[in-house]
Amino acid sequence: MWFTTWQAALSTLLTVLVGLPGAYVFARYVFPGKPLLEALFTVPFVLPTVVVAVAFTALLGPRGWLNLALMDLLGLARPPLELQGTLTAILLAHVFYNAVLVVRMVGTQWANLDPALVEAARMLGANRWRAFREVTLPLLGPSLGAAALLTFVFCFTSFGVVLILGGGRYATLEVEIYYRTVYLPNLPLAATLALVQILFTFALMTVYTRLQTRLAVPQSLRPRRVTQRRPRALAEWALLTVSLLPLALLLLAPLGALLERSLTVGDGGLAAYRALFSDPGGSLFYVPPLAAVRNSLLFALATTGLALALGLPAATAIAGRGRERAPLSRLLDPLFMLPLGTSAVTLGLGYIIALDEPPLNLRTSPLLIVLAHTLVALPFVVRAVLPALRSIQPALRETAAVLGASPWRVWQEVDLPIIGRAVAVGAVFAFTISMGEFGATSLLARPEFPTIPIAIYRFLGQPGLSNYGQALAMSALLMLVCALGFVGIERFRGEF
Repeated sequence: MWFTTWQAALSTLLTVLVGLPGAYVFARYVFPGKPLLEALFTVPFVLPTVVVAVAFTALLGPRGWLNLALMDLLGLARPPLELQGTLTAILLAHVFYNAVLVVRMVGTQWANLDPALVEAARMLGANRWRAFREVTLPLLGPSLGAAALLTFVFCFTSFGVVLILGGGRYATLEVEIYYRTVYLPNLPLAATLALVQILFTFALMTVYTRLQTRLAVPQSLRPRRVTQRRPRALAEWALLTVSLLPLALLLLAPLGALLERSLTVGDGGLAAYRALFSDPGGSLFYVPPLAAVRNSLLFALATTGLALALGLPAATAIAGRGRERAPLSRLLDPLFMLPLGTSAVTLGLGYIIALDEPPLNLRTSPLLIVLAHTLVALPFVVRAVLPALRSIQPALRETAAVLGASPWRVWQEVDLPIIGRAVAVGAVFAFTISMGEFGATSLLARPEFPTIPIAIYRFLGQPGLSNYGQALAMSALLMLVCALGFVGIERFRGEF
């Protein structure tokens, strides 16, 4: 319990420190390649844990990129860095996974803050640091708190990263539950630990939601065409480079190592990719890559639509518009976060148990996968949209109502344009989670509806270098499909 808590806190702190400069740059500047970088920075969030372990091994392992480069540079006979099985590897992987939460959530709100507030503080004598500490940071509090909370919960419930990269030396509660279920059978203890984990995360979410309600204040939000511009001076280009370079190295280097390994494994070149489209042995476990991509995209699009359809009303109800909704808000806010504190496998099992009898017997229906993905994605949509809703000036709604607008028209023509960018961020996370979700899908997916993560798992579960190469090639295909999907979603966002 102690290790689970402090490693999650340390991982969260490192993630915020690494992601905050990137959030500022994406919020305030327009530069060549920005949409592509935003898409690539989101890709790590979708990768299965096993694939991330392979990527970090290819980058930091004894024969990884970094050690080989240092050996050539320093003329060493042995790898100078031994990071496998260390806490450093776990922390790096956690930052790799979660940095996009800070970049996306904080950057979205930062992009709409009125620059005149900081300019007024500077004219009154505040230096840059004081203006950031006393003006910008309090206004970013709700979105920064949301990103930090999600990061902490993910690291607190971390399983695959700790199990694979920790080398058996470390155990979170999730890993200990796994050990007590599989290797050291003690199901009552495993169930108790699972309940402790859920109660701890729920208590944390309750405290956080109360705090976020107090931090949220109405703001005069500005569109991106007012707040964003191209870097003008050499110092601004230097700031952009210094802010993005550490983030780019941490997020893109493992992805590059994964791509390189997929092109060099086995016969090298495109052999692993060509093998994806052939089944010479007539294996029953063969998954056509186009079918897996099609299934993943259909599930992801359906999940995104359903998560937005449920998440926007939920966020509106939580945000409230008067004192009469305060008790409901205090109850619903942590309740909608509860799926994050529960294992995805447990959620999938819950759906099987709950929806296995008429009139809702969905055990054989693909709709069950969409429902499970939506349950996991819903908290992200709510957390992305809620800070934007709470920052809307009440006078805007009141003015529209005085001019004769109905409540629906007020929401449609006042609220929705202002929160449009936050809705796009929520859509990106819903799409991402559905594309990369494995735990619940492994229980719910029928053989005729494999997804890309299921195909990767099947390849890794079979012996042979060829299957390993196909798993890497399928992982690269997952990265490509997700990057294209992110770019497409970004094109549909509004001016805000």
